[in-house]
Amino acid sequence: MTDEAIETAAALQSPPIADPVDSLLAALDLTDTGARTSEDIFTGPSEWTAHGRVFGGQVLAQSLIAASRTVETERPAHSLHGYFLRPGDVALPITFSVDRIHDGRSFSTRRTQAYQNGLPIFSMIASFQTDDPGIDHQIDMPDNIPDPESLPSIAEALGDIERPMNQSWAHPRPFDIRHVGQPIYVSADAERVERQAIWMKAVRPLPDEPILHRAAMAYASDYALLEPVFRRHGLAWMTPGLKSASLDHAMWWHRPGRADEWILYVQESPSAQGGRGLSTGRMYSRDGMLMATVAQEGTIRLPR
Repeated sequence: MTDEAIETAAALQSPPIADPVDSLLAALDLTDTGARTSEDIFTGPSEWTAHGRVFGGQVLAQSLIAASRTVETERPAHSLHGYFLRPGDVALPITFSVDRIHDGRSFSTRRTQAYQNGLPIFSMIASFQTDDPGIDHQIDMPDNIPDPESLPSIAEALGDIERPMNQSWAHPRPFDIRHVGQPIYVSADAERVERQAIWMKAVRPLPDEPILHRAAMAYASDYALLEPVFRRHGLAWMTPGLKSASLDHAMWWHRPGRADEWILYVQESPSAQGGRGLSTGRMYSRDGMLMATVAQEGTIRLPR
C-alpha cells in the first residue's frame, strides 16, 4: 500500500470533532479514576489524526494537566522535560500515572507516565513553583515581523489541495498557524536557513484557567518545531521518503500568557547530526513579552 493510500485509509477511519477547540478541551478534560496506589491515576481520550498516531503535543499537554491535578493551584508549572517512547494509537484512550516525587517550600516535582495497552508511550517530569520575586530579564522579540493578519493561514495555503494529509494540516487544528515566510508543507524554501518564525493562537477563546493556557501552549509548542532543521537541508514535509519523529521535549514558562491570543514562535536549529536534529523556540506575546522557551530533538531520516 502506498503512503497516500495509507493516509486515505487513516483519514476515513474516524472523523474529527467538528470544532477542533472542543476536541482539544475534551482531550485535556482528564478523568480522575479514583484509583490510588502509590500514584494518582487519570485517563483521557485521544484526538483523531489523519495518520492514526497520537499528536505529541496532545500527550504532552495531557501529562502536564495530570501532574497539575496533584499540585496546589498557587504553584503553576514552570518547566517540563519529557521523552516520547512509543507512537500512540488514536483509537485508544491514554492512562496517566502521576508520582508525587517532592513537595518543598516553594517547588513541587511530579513524574507523569502515559500508557496505552500497559506500555508507556511518554514519560515526563514537571516542576511547579510559587510566584516568587526576583531578578528579571529577557531576550527581546525580533524586529520587523509582519502582523499575523497580513499572513495566510494554513487553510488558505493548503485548503484547495485534496490530499488527506494536507487537509488534516489545513482544517481540523485548534490553532491558527501563520508562517512568516514560505511554509514548507509541500515544497522546500529555496533559502537554506536554520530558523523560522510563526504566529499562532487558538481559533477561539479558551476558558480563563491559567493551567489550561499553559497546557495549550505546550500542545502548540510541538507544531513545526523541527521545521528549522528541514529548512537548513532543503526539505519539505512532503519530501518523498522523509521520516521524522520527536524524541524528547522540554519547556520552560517564564511569564503568564494566553494561548488564545497571538503568540510569535521564533524557532532555530543549532545542530543536526547522527540522524537527529535539535530545535529551540521562544514564545512571545504580541506586545513582546517572552512567555516560554522550548527545546526538542527529533529523528530525521531520508532514503539512502
